[in-house]
Amino acid sequence: MTARGENAAPLIELRGVTKTYGSGSAAFQALRGVDLTVAEGDFVAVMGPSGSGKSTAMNILGCLDVPSGGDYLFRGVPVQRLTRDQRALLRRRHFGFVFQGFNLLARTGAQENVELPLLYRGEGAAARHAAAREALAEVGLTGWERHTPAELSGGQQQRVAIARALVTRPTVLLADEPTGNLDTQRSREIMELLAALNRERGITVLMVTHEPDMAAYARRIVRFVDGRVDSDHLNHHGPAAVAAT
Repeated sequence: MTARGENAAPLIELRGVTKTYGSGSAAFQALRGVDLTVAEGDFVAVMGPSGSGKSTAMNILGCLDVPSGGDYLFRGVPVQRLTRDQRALLRRRHFGFVFQGFNLLARTGAQENVELPLLYRGEGAAARHAAAREALAEVGLTGWERHTPAELSGGQQQRVAIARALVTRPTVLLADEPTGNLDTQRSREIMELLAALNRERGITVLMVTHEPDMAAYARRIVRFVDGRVDSDHLNHHGPAAVAAT
C-alpha cells in the first residue's frame, strides 16, 4: 500500500493550467488557470457540469493533450516540456484508462482484449497470456477468458476494460464516467472494485462522474465550474475514505 502522507511530494501537480481551443474570435478557453495536486494513492472524483473543463483536465493529466499555459508536473517532471514520443511513453508506463463505452473489440475474447496494451508494448505471447489472466482474476473474471463482449453483461464488460487498464501495472487509473452505461447494482460493483484497487494496490484513481452516489466512493471530490476548480474537499463519509482511516 502506498503511503498517503500529507507531506509527501505530489504525484501530480497542475499549476495555473490553461487550455484554449481555436484562435481569434473563435477561441474557446476550456481551462482558466487550474491548480490541482494529487498525492500517490489518492482517489479523486472530478465533477462538474458539461463544459466545465473536467474532461479537458483529464485529457491533459493522461498525456492525451497538452496545456496552452501553466505547468503539469508528474513526479516533479514538467510534462509539457516532453516530446510527443516521451509523453506517449509516460502514458504507456504510468496510466491506465477506463471509459464509459468499454471500447472492447467485439469479436475478440476477454483475454485477448486485456492483452492489447501488452501487444503494443511488444511483450511476448507467454508473458501477455499470464499477465492478462492475472488481471482478469483481479477483477473477478477467472473462467471468462474466451468470452466475447456479446457474451458478457455490461458490468462484466467494464470489468474486462478495467483489467485491460490494470494489465500494464499503471501508477494512475483515469476513469471517465466508468458507470455511465450500467444499472445501479452493476455501478456499485464497479465502484467497489475501483475502491478496492485503490485501497489494496495503492493505485491512484482519478474519476470523472456526474453521479454523486458514485463520487461518494472517492476520498476527495473536486468540482469544476467554468474552467476552474470551484471546490476541492475530502470526502469523510465514502467507503474509500473510511477504509483509508
